[in-house]
Amino acid sequence: MRTNRNNLSIWLLTGVLTLSAPLLCMAEENMVTADHVVKAIEDTFGVTPGERRNHTKGMCALGEFVGTHEAAVYSRSALFSGRPVPVVARFSLAGGNPKAPDTAKSARGMALEFKLPDGGLQHMTMLNTPVFGAAQPQTFLDMMVAIKPDPATGKPDPERIKAFKASHPDNLTQATFLSNNNPPTSYANSAYFGIHTFKFINRDNKTTSVRWRFVPQDGEKRLSDDELKSSPPNFLEQTLIERAKQSPVRWDMLIALGEPGDTEDNPTIAWPEKRKLVNVGTLTISSAMSQKGGECEKINFDPLVMGDGIAPTNDPILLFRSPAYAISFTKRLGGL
Repeated sequence: MRTNRNNLSIWLLTGVLTLSAPLLCMAEENMVTADHVVKAIEDTFGVTPGERRNHTKGMCALGEFVGTHEAAVYSRSALFSGRPVPVVARFSLAGGNPKAPDTAKSARGMALEFKLPDGGLQHMTMLNTPVFGAAQPQTFLDMMVAIKPDPATGKPDPERIKAFKASHPDNLTQATFLSNNNPPTSYANSAYFGIHTFKFINRDNKTTSVRWRFVPQDGEKRLSDDELKSSPPNFLEQTLIERAKQSPVRWDMLIALGEPGDTEDNPTIAWPEKRKLVNVGTLTISSAMSQKGGECEKINFDPLVMGDGIAPTNDPILLFRSPAYAISFTKRLGGL
């Protein structure tokens, strides 16, 4: 399976993550289950026992978050009390290959677990792409089927990829972004987007639709085309570890405020850039370390783990992620 995984990484480099429902449909739209999706990921990437099925390659980090007073206008969450909130973070590469090259043109992830003052938790799971690559679970399922390597060649079938791209326009925007933007030089030099729309609820029970992002104070930096060719396969982990040793690494958390007519249930559609942005806090990473034995290793970063003051929308992808994460979590805790 190693050969297939390495060849699959080459396909991921091209940003061709798009799928075809008519050709590859495994179930009717309303029949797609978390089991179907997790099994498809396993069939495509193989299984690394005891590890996550997706975003397998990753690392841990520790820090804190301090919310702004302005944030309290929109949300009563304890996250925005103005006091430091401890954070466990995980940075990762998309896909189920634990040896994926850090130069791959696939998504990078940042997952956060905030330990709220009342003993509760708030999770945020983000990507470094402004939109997601599927509006419905069926698209993600079909994508896994489409990019599964052919046993005879060790590579995905080009015709299946072509058919998928033609029949799944909801994957196009993210695939184009990945194709047109080189990966970051460091986890510290990437912005991360919440992808979905969420509800902020304040003390007066007023609800505001928001989309959040974390913007690096170090600035966004991407590999040049020459660096893309010459960089080693494993540099992101050590780069962040060394950067955190120099001084704390910070991101500003910004929320875009929704307006009437903005989509709330389709993570493949970006909101207009003119939406008002509000700085609601600063994430500070003070140390970074390998995943093995790290505090993030055993955490299931379920995006539906939320404290009071933040609520989900009816986005089908957001709601689907929770049961899929649970299946993966149960398997890896069992050493499977």
